Amino acid sequence: MRNYELTVVLSGKAMSAKTKSTQEKIKKLVTGTKGKVTKMEDWGEKELAYQIAKKSTGNFLHFQLELEPGTAREIDSKLNLEEDIIRYLLVRME
Repeated sequence: MRNYELTVVLSGKAMSAKTKSTQEKIKKLVTGTKGKVTKMEDWGEKELAYQIAKKSTGNFLHFQLELEPGTAREIDSKLNLEEDIIRYLLVRME
């Protein structure tokens, strides 16, 4: 298993329920690929450096994950299809 960090940006106007449902979707996605979420942080709403999809604020979620080497690409492609997520970054840790 390899360690990864995933940072997700949702629309700044996302309700608490939408944030919780996105957290649950990501947890199910990771556990469905035989990985695990070791840590999850809600960084809250922050000002974006530039507008993304005509939005100037975003809700940030940060996850620390343990994944099998081949599943990171699969998770990356599934996150790309999520409509609630306006940006994400999945990085392998040393």
